[in-house]
Amino acid sequence: MNIKMMHQSNMAIAINNLEFSWSKEDPPTLLIDNFQVSSGERVFIKGPSGSGKSTLLNLLGGVMTPQRGEIRVLNRVINHLRGADRDTFRADHIGFIFQMFNLIPYLSVVENVLLPLYFSAARRNRVLQRGTALQEATRLLAHLDLDEHELQQRAVTALSTGQQQRVAAARALIGAPEIIIADEPTSSLDADRRGAFIQLLVNECATAGSTLLFVSHDSSLESAFDRTITLCQLNRAASRKQLASIGA
Repeated sequence: MNIKMMHQSNMAIAINNLEFSWSKEDPPTLLIDNFQVSSGERVFIKGPSGSGKSTLLNLLGGVMTPQRGEIRVLNRVINHLRGADRDTFRADHIGFIFQMFNLIPYLSVVENVLLPLYFSAARRNRVLQRGTALQEATRLLAHLDLDEHELQQRAVTALSTGQQQRVAAARALIGAPEIIIADEPTSSLDADRRGAFIQLLVNECATAGSTLLFVSHDSSLESAFDRTITLCQLNRAASRKQLASIGA
């Protein structure tokens, strides 16, 4: 294996010459020359509303594709994949924790956690190497301080916001996806609960060897991560927008 191939194999994410806009008439939302994340790294991405944080996450997850550039995830150029192949890749390799959690209201806590295994044979097989799917769901919930059997059988609508957040994290983590993407998941929590949740999430990612991308505007959380990226500095489109507003 040559040096370039070895370098690529250590990269969970590599972006080159990325350009994305919502339409041909709109100015670019994202202009990123280069961005890399190493396997197993914990990266904190911060920026104000409108700086393109959620758009970047959707591109990394293959939910959307750019007009120009290359998005390499786990050594696959995902924006060159067909739509169905991107869906399969995302289900197999990426766990999402959404700001509004996106839990299924008519399913129980455990059923919500198990849901990704129905869409990904790869994640299901990784779980079955350790035991049953139910055992793994229970283990994750216990590690996230949701270890009561009665609680795990409740409908998610009966849980507090903090409990729903941890269910969403367990769902993202089950099957040990190589990449965890968290989009402002702590915005509705107080400071003490935010800190506890971050520590639980970081510990579980370390155990699984997962790369963690965590997006937030809350700078107080930065210390739990290996490095911080300010999207306004990374994204040339945001810098142009700031300069234009100053000039106005």
